[in-house]
Amino acid sequence: MTRQGRKGHWEQVYSTRGETGVSWYQSEPALSLDLIRSVAPAAHGRIIDVGGGASVLVDRLLDLGFETVAVLDISRTALETARARLGRRSGAVRWIEADVTEVRDIGTFDIWHDRAVFHFLTEAADRARYAELARRTVLPGGHLIIATFADDGPRRCSDLDVCRYNPGSLASEFGNGFSLVGSAGETHTTPWGSQQAFTYGVFRRQ
Repeated sequence: MTRQGRKGHWEQVYSTRGETGVSWYQSEPALSLDLIRSVAPAAHGRIIDVGGGASVLVDRLLDLGFETVAVLDISRTALETARARLGRRSGAVRWIEADVTEVRDIGTFDIWHDRAVFHFLTEAADRARYAELARRTVLPGGHLIIATFADDGPRRCSDLDVCRYNPGSLASEFGNGFSLVGSAGETHTTPWGSQQAFTYGVFRRQ
């Protein structure tokens, strides 16, 4: 899918389904927060939520007192939803409207978090560009937290094919420059009650 095709798809998803009508919606991103806390620098460094969309994770990250909080998403509609929800607090967030497979520089961060973007990258070239951007972005000693559908998770989401992973196969995508230091599984319940298996990988930047 081209960049314009991807952008149009996700603008349509967020404009028609809203913040709470998407399958990945969580009222409380508990596991993501637990993993972030486990690797966060003592001085509360810089964190980016890649594909954060309208997720409430950004609200919780502001509560944790990170030096810099950034959210990257291809959908302007999703980012505007999150900004409106945060109100005045939105000024404390760096908002990046971009396709993660095409942007070349987003600065440097201690933590890169992604819940449910990477598994939409079904083309090897897109995954390679994603991994290369992560290597340029995450500082040595920093961490990459990636969540995708697990081996027994859905094969499609939001009318798109996805790739499914276990910790080992996920590590093979990020083996150059990152080492797997932890993993976790999660059964996510969608807003309409179906269950989806996710796998989380935690990587340290070498």
